[in-house]
Amino acid sequence: MDINWELTAEERAELDRNVFMVTLEQVKAWARSNSLWPLTFGLACCAIEMMGTGSSHYDLDRFGSIFRTSPRQSDVMIVSGTVTKKMAPVLKRLYEQMPEPKWVIAMGSCATAGGPYIKSYAVVKGVDQIVPVDVYIPGCPPNPAALIYGINKLQEKIRYEAKTGKKVMSE
Repeated sequence: MDINWELTAEERAELDRNVFMVTLEQVKAWARSNSLWPLTFGLACCAIEMMGTGSSHYDLDRFGSIFRTSPRQSDVMIVSGTVTKKMAPVLKRLYEQMPEPKWVIAMGSCATAGGPYIKSYAVVKGVDQIVPVDVYIPGCPPNPAALIYGINKLQEKIRYEAKTGKKVMSE
């Protein structure tokens, strides 16, 4: 029996309209980006805004982000507030305890660059000196909408890296 695998133009158009071709890596990235579990690392004023993001008014859960209290269950660390040199080893240890793949969001001017305490000998001049940061959210403190925007940028970054296979620098 001879099977003809040639498609007509109509069949090809129907196939193009209804069949999506993606890689397994893209499907995994889509699933990961829509189910981020952040580890809360609230250290100062920004932590209040981070908690507000999880409240009913902003409802971060609708984006698939559910706050976790254990690094073993988290894939995103949101560092919100002033990181002191005494707190830096704890932050590093928690980051190392998180399973791969893992990402870091630096929330607020203190976490991104030391904030108003930049001249203090006891403050780390940006959390990126301790752990690699994927998304920076500026502000003092940034509002919940800014954190949601930062999480959306992280989701885009995860999907883009899976699609292209290229690592993207921090935003």
